[in-house]
Amino acid sequence: MIKIFILFVVAYVLYRSLKTWMFPASSSSRSVSGKTTTEIDDVMIKDPFCETYFPKRNGVHLKFGGKDLYFCCDQCKDKYLADRSAKKE
Repeated sequence: MIKIFILFVVAYVLYRSLKTWMFPASSSSRSVSGKTTTEIDDVMIKDPFCETYFPKRNGVHLKFGGKDLYFCCDQCKDKYLADRSAKKE
């Protein structure tokens, strides 16, 4: 039984070695949905008003005070602006 197991392991290692030698991969990263797995699909950012995390590409953009701010929804953006205008008064 042990001999069969050892023979199987040797055969598997030999198979993997030959496969790697005969068909070298053009890239070490795999492709998923047309993108390589080493690429970052999107960045999670924090809403400055409600402090929830969301993907940046889904955010509502606002340039405020020279900064780029991203909000999870229009309501949070409006509340943030109302809060800032109330603090100025």
